[in-house]
Amino acid sequence: MLGYVSPRAVCRGRVSHGSIILGGSEIGEDTYIDVNTIVGYPSRDKLITVRPSSINQLDEISSGAKIGVGCVVRSGGVIYEGVELMDGVELGHGVLVRKGSRVGRGVRVGSGSQLDGEVVIDEGSNIQSMVYLPHLTKVGRRVFIGPLVCVTNDRYPPSRKLVSVTIEDEAVIGAGALIMAGVKIGAGAVVAAGSIVVRDVEAGQLVMGSPARPVSHREIFEEKKRRYESG
Repeated sequence: MLGYVSPRAVCRGRVSHGSIILGGSEIGEDTYIDVNTIVGYPSRDKLITVRPSSINQLDEISSGAKIGVGCVVRSGGVIYEGVELMDGVELGHGVLVRKGSRVGRGVRVGSGSQLDGEVVIDEGSNIQSMVYLPHLTKVGRRVFIGPLVCVTNDRYPPSRKLVSVTIEDEAVIGAGALIMAGVKIGAGAVVAAGSIVVRDVEAGQLVMGSPARPVSHREIFEEKKRRYESG
């Protein structure tokens, strides 16, 4: 893939050969944009209306994205226009971030994950590989989301009413968990791997199963983790 950097873009970091930087995108100092990455990809409504036939037309209709200082965007990533990545964000290979998403300082998003709409992730959170976060998802500070977690936003798909999932500060979501639309995971809660969460989880609870039910508390989880790490 041939590279392209828009004349409207402001690039203070390093952009590798083969990447495409569209519109008025801003890339901060010490940020690294890996090969074959697109920053500032136009939203669906613009593509349908204009149907661009060249890279120059794509550039013209893009409003650009904003990437902060000291970020890493690995190869194959697609970052839409209207996205903001704060300082120190790190994206794995092939991450998709759609228009309107906001990713806080120091967040890490693993390879193959999708922020599929207006998704908000607060600072210090760790999103592992192949995680799906749909439109309206809200993730708090220092949250851990394991690989292959799927969050939903439609209780009766396909419907015209989408509802958000909120995962509050310092919650832990185990690998392969399924979070149903409209659920709130309370601060410090733990969702065991493979669980299907159909109702709200209170702060500090540990839930597991299908459907997920309370079985313990965060303190017990942390104690088991300490024994495991020391053994």
